[in-house]
Amino acid sequence: MRILHIHKFFNYQGGAEVYLHRIMERQVARGHEVHILTTRGPDNAESPDRKYFVHRYDFTKSDGVRGDAQKALAFLWNREAKRATERALQELKPDIIHLHNIYHHLSSSILAPIRRSQIRCVQTLHDLKLACPNYSMFTEGSVCERCKGGKYWNPVLHHCLAPSTAANLLAAAEMSMTKIFQSYEKTVHAFICPSQFMRDKMVEWGEPASKMTVLRNPADVSSHAAVRGGGYLLYAGRLSEGKGIEPLIRASANVPSLPLKIAGRGPLEERMKHLVRTLGASHVQFLGFIPPTELETIRHHAEAVVVPSMQYDNSPLSLLGAMGQGLPVLASKIGGIPEIAEDQVHGLLAVPGDTQAWVANLQAFQQLTDDQRTAMGRSGRERIRARHDWEQHLEGLERIYYGKSGSAHRPSYEVGSTGVVKSGE
Repeated sequence: MRILHIHKFFNYQGGAEVYLHRIMERQVARGHEVHILTTRGPDNAESPDRKYFVHRYDFTKSDGVRGDAQKALAFLWNREAKRATERALQELKPDIIHLHNIYHHLSSSILAPIRRSQIRCVQTLHDLKLACPNYSMFTEGSVCERCKGGKYWNPVLHHCLAPSTAANLLAAAEMSMTKIFQSYEKTVHAFICPSQFMRDKMVEWGEPASKMTVLRNPADVSSHAAVRGGGYLLYAGRLSEGKGIEPLIRASANVPSLPLKIAGRGPLEERMKHLVRTLGASHVQFLGFIPPTELETIRHHAEAVVVPSMQYDNSPLSLLGAMGQGLPVLASKIGGIPEIAEDQVHGLLAVPGDTQAWVANLQAFQQLTDDQRTAMGRSGRERIRARHDWEQHLEGLERIYYGKSGSAHRPSYEVGSTGVVKSGE
């Protein structure tokens, strides 16, 4: 099967990117021909598909009036990305198109040629962007569902995507445009939800239930369980408000005998370092970005992995990776997390964002015996092996690719004036 993956980044910076690389590697190992369409950037991994890479705009900085106007247009309708998609469809003639995160950097412009091609298209929902302009349904320090029912003016009122009014106006316009025209809903044949929570939330917000399929994120089960013994807890993830890093640090300051290592970067990095100095929490250490292989070694010696999310986390790879290595987890009771880790079985769960609840959680973990921690880790590995096995995931993904008909739809092509069209159209 010839598979075209489309994602806006081709690095290893986030969970969606790590999943993309792993799924592509394993699909190649299963005998599939795999390609990627993405943006160009200095952090890109090597790929023979570079001719399908488009310019990556930096939406976080100003490039002057003319440059910002050009970026705004690309944010709404990226013509270069649309042309690259047309070229990829014409030259590669894929059997399946697998979308990941295409928002903003590639834009919904690429959906038009995909629709015309009539190739089966699926999309993995790595986050809540299909329904929420800021991806996370989290703003102003708490869960937010203000936009429910098509009220997409709220980003302008609450600046939930960026500080500038212009950026939030663009986000509101982009979201409104795609919902009015049902751009994704009319193009994608199946939306892949890594958690039941994600499926339920999308249906609750009006997305088509018939197109929502749950396929849990996969994880490796290490051949040897983590040895622990390092005496520290590990947080590995983005340093942003919704990830609950501040309540974790404040809670950790009350339990100095349990060191905390923080791996990752993000907008709160400097503020959190200042907070650690202010609290005198010298047992909290910032590691910065750690490559996956090195991170696995650090995790291997941790006592537990911490996932203190305040936002609706879908299916955190950090949680899956920890359990696959046989580590207990300390996590929030929110989003898809309780579907993965059960309280008192695979670790300890706490109320998200509640510093005192997290103090109690850390103290309760400290009181566990080594045998209890080992039992939690062992149960976690068994859960991953039973529910998040890679082979099961790949087989499930291929069933979704084939759809109900049992065969991928692969029409013949010719190039029309507007790009790739199905023969006879």
